[in-house]
Amino acid sequence: MVIVISDRKVIDKQLQDQIKSIERTKGVVEVIDKKFKQLGEALKSGSNIVVTTLQKFPHVLEEAIPNRNYAVIIDESHSSQTGSFARSMKKILSLKDETAENNNIKTTENIEEDQWLDIEDEIINELRAVKNLDNLSFFAFTATPKNKTLEMFGEEDENGEFHPFHRYTMKQAIEEGFILDVLKNYITYSSYFKLVKTIEDDPKFDEEKAMKVLKSFVEKHPVSISEKTKIILNHFMISTIHKINSRGRGMLVTNSRKSAVLYKKEFNRQIKEKQLSIKTLVAFTGTIKLDMQEYTEDSMNEIDESIVHAFKKDPYKILIVANKFQTGFDEPLLHTMYVDKLLSGITAVQTLSRVNRIYDNKNDTLILDFVNDTEKIEKAFKPYYETTYLKQATDSHKLYHLQDKIMDYYLFSEDDIDQFIKAYYKGVNQAKLHNLFAGSLEEFKKLLTDKQIVFKKDLRKYQSIYSFLSQLIPFEDVNLEKLFIYNKFLNKKLPTINNPLPFNVLEDVDMDSYKLIRKGEDSIIINGDGELSPISDSVSTYLPEESHLSEIIRRLNEAFATDFSDNDKVFIKRVKDNMMANRELSIKVANNSKENVEAIFDKYLNQELIQLLKSNTTLFKKINENEKLGTVKLAWICKIENG
Repeated sequence: MVIVISDRKVIDKQLQDQIKSIERTKGVVEVIDKKFKQLGEALKSGSNIVVTTLQKFPHVLEEAIPNRNYAVIIDESHSSQTGSFARSMKKILSLKDETAENNNIKTTENIEEDQWLDIEDEIINELRAVKNLDNLSFFAFTATPKNKTLEMFGEEDENGEFHPFHRYTMKQAIEEGFILDVLKNYITYSSYFKLVKTIEDDPKFDEEKAMKVLKSFVEKHPVSISEKTKIILNHFMISTIHKINSRGRGMLVTNSRKSAVLYKKEFNRQIKEKQLSIKTLVAFTGTIKLDMQEYTEDSMNEIDESIVHAFKKDPYKILIVANKFQTGFDEPLLHTMYVDKLLSGITAVQTLSRVNRIYDNKNDTLILDFVNDTEKIEKAFKPYYETTYLKQATDSHKLYHLQDKIMDYYLFSEDDIDQFIKAYYKGVNQAKLHNLFAGSLEEFKKLLTDKQIVFKKDLRKYQSIYSFLSQLIPFEDVNLEKLFIYNKFLNKKLPTINNPLPFNVLEDVDMDSYKLIRKGEDSIIINGDGELSPISDSVSTYLPEESHLSEIIRRLNEAFATDFSDNDKVFIKRVKDNMMANRELSIKVANNSKENVEAIFDKYLNQELIQLLKSNTTLFKKINENEKLGTVKLAWICKIENG
């Protein structure tokens, strides 16, 4: 039997469409149950080819699957193919342990207290089940192998390095014309800004978190969104729209769902203002609340078909995305990608590769990046451009090191683990199982917050490494497996650690200036093979450091400083734009002399200043006391007069 393990985004498209059309939860459950049942029936019947996703296997473990040989073809093989889902698949497909059957190992349904050795035998049998793979052959395909993937499926040479069994590199595919080089035309922009403190006090904040909030504030600021939208539209209408026999499309990758909504609204405004013939689509999951309104992709797109189908048709030319469609999206007409999101590693490769598909009269691609520099993108692509190899295997001692670290927190003992394992294999109900963690949870709550964070990271790291190494290394250490099972339940019981970002910092700052500068257009050249390192057992720690708001703003301003002109001043620009858009003032300017207009101009100016600068009394005072303000007023009057 051939089993094709496909990318969930691809194979479950039909399932997702069905779920989307079903309103009742009961209907959704029925569809999902049907899919699981179909997989179980196909495996039992011996169909020649079964196409499925890895995530379905845990739900058919109770099925009685006959022994046979399987060829497992894995599409888009990433680290997900080496975790707990992969263990479930191997367990259900591997040959039954005849030794265990001949020794009449008791089933787990009737285990008594004195049968602890039988429980450990059962655990060993389960470990053997994922290693007894004589009847399984794996063929895994991926353009971006991770270290786990190479160690699982690669071939080890005499130097202890792991290489793919066969390779068809990105470089070779480009040279032979099967894909386009997305790094050949790469335009980068840099953002510069200046923030100002709007209060007299100088409170303290967690510096790292406050900087994160403030940078997000700049990225989502109306001026920032407006300026980037203007650049994108100008570029698209001058260049991209004429590509691929005037069928070229663009994609904007945003850093959040809220950003996607803000961009969509600004694109709509500017397209209407410029009277352009194109439209945009936006893709994001769930609902976003903004300015007392709720937004979904359906309400914002107003189409009666899927985004994928609509994007192929005019007038829809630009797709704005937030994670959704950032990877796994296949549209050959996509020529230009506009990036407003930090990208690194595999995510950068998979994201930018959305534009590499070939098509008639598609001769090139373009990336216009507002955030990432070319050095960072080159570093991301290098491991996957030519041959990718793993320099050494994962050290199994890292697992024992993590085991010791977890036990050294003294949240539970080996006796606690054994008590849980006995109950678990007896089939004790969930409520009683969860009660066994009461002591561990109380001890966890006694830890300092930073210790809680590190413990949870250590626990998740152990689970990840063990689920991977247990499929590779022929050890049968029952204690490691018992800790793995115990942790799986404990992790679900541990409380969420609320360490929120200090969003209140936004009440005390505003943006004074903003500027985008084009750095240039480059071709990113990559040479040499890519080397990957084995899995690490290290866990990053976070030590908060508080600083005064004035110091945080000073450091940010230094990092993003440049020479700002009057046109770069955010407050002045907002006031000016609103004044020029004031229809009542425009009529008076058009029908009166400059002298008469000057007499009533202050009234309109003060209205705008009070409206827009009410939270920034310092700047309001500066503008009103500015000796050059009279000159600025006359300049605005002239601009309004000239339309």
